[in-house]
Amino acid sequence: MSDNDTTRRRFLQVAGGTTAVALAGCSSDGDGSDGTGGGGDDTDGEENMDDGMEATDPADASRASIDRFSEAAGTLHVRAENGDPVEGQLNIVGTVPGDEGYNDFWRVNKVTVPDEYEANTITSVGALMDAEYDVETTDTVKNCPIVPDGSTASIRHGDADAGLTEGWYDGEVVSYFTFETLSGAGGSVSLSPIYVSFNTNPGQEGGGPPSGFMSEEGSDQTHNVVATLPDDASYSPLWLVNIYDNADFEAVSDLGSATDAEILASGAANVNCPVVSEG
Repeated sequence: MSDNDTTRRRFLQVAGGTTAVALAGCSSDGDGSDGTGGGGDDTDGEENMDDGMEATDPADASRASIDRFSEAAGTLHVRAENGDPVEGQLNIVGTVPGDEGYNDFWRVNKVTVPDEYEANTITSVGALMDAEYDVETTDTVKNCPIVPDGSTASIRHGDADAGLTEGWYDGEVVSYFTFETLSGAGGSVSLSPIYVSFNTNPGQEGGGPPSGFMSEEGSDQTHNVVATLPDDASYSPLWLVNIYDNADFEAVSDLGSATDAEILASGAANVNCPVVSEG
């Protein structure tokens, strides 16, 4: 391939799944990147574009039904260093909440497409793989929870609410938030400890999460304690949950007192809970 061909290549980005504590793939930088992807040279692309594929307008596509609260559950903007963005292309994801292997954390992959590619011709991971474009896997991981359309997350750390981003899933439109970018994460996302207590201790009838977090009387103030904050080098929005005895609630006010409390369950769950700024 000549230098001119390389310069003229354009890139798609698609969301792809990996594991790390289970990873997946999306991106929503100001440069318009989102997801995972692949690419191929111009000749292969021209052959694939003759296979009867047609572009789909996202506004006319059906919308995937997303339920993050069911028992089962509990895009492609495009660019590259050597290519131009495919304007209007949504990111592509391979799983949604309820699918086996779904995860809020997406590993970004880049896809090369030929000059004649029309935005939103590819609307699923299956179609992307069939097109046999080359995929370049990056070390960037994005925290992009897929949520029901119309969801809001107005409180963020350091940034105003950017709203929802739309992407493709199996030919249907999905919506997701874009939170932290975990550059250099590679195939894994680190965990950070969090210490919590519940109104009823685990092991007792109705105990644990169903009873709700214990809080100060007449207030929503819990004595849950996180080990890291967003400006810390070791910060992660993916928390390793440790449950302490609610009999120690009054004595817990910081990390030291939390670790001194009686721990009833270590590593009880992993939860995606970004720390936000309020006010």
